[in-house]
Amino acid sequence: MNSIEMKPIGRVENTVSEKKDTAWGENVSSITLEEQYAGGLSGLEQFSHAIILYYLDQAQYMKEKHLQRRPQNREDMPMVGIFSQRAKDRPNRIGMTSVEIVSVSDRTLTVKGLDAVNGTPVLDIKPYYPVYDRKEAVVPGWVNRLMEHYF
Repeated sequence: MNSIEMKPIGRVENTVSEKKDTAWGENVSSITLEEQYAGGLSGLEQFSHAIILYYLDQAQYMKEKHLQRRPQNREDMPMVGIFSQRAKDRPNRIGMTSVEIVSVSDRTLTVKGLDAVNGTPVLDIKPYYPVYDRKEAVVPGWVNRLMEHYF
């Protein structure tokens, strides 16, 4: 298999116009679904959180620059591979974030904490199930330092 084709189910609408590495926590975004998915959000209003999968259309992965690098290009971070970090410039440009649900309507999901810029294509929305999604995880110490100003 050489290619996979996906079509957006909707788009992100917010005030963020450029990629950034921190301060996503207070961002409020609306995801407006394509007309054919109207009604697909029904029941999501009963959840507090959702997982958003999206296409990082502004990302530009370059092997020489991104395969191994310091997260956020910070000198106080270790040199690690792309699959050991959540960098935006990825080989397949797939983004995934767990977000807080603010409101739900027929075609619009409003969320808090989505790290995507205005116009980003959304590929899927899934409800956050703690039994599946929350795990007792271990991360290296540098991850906690990295995320201090992210949310």
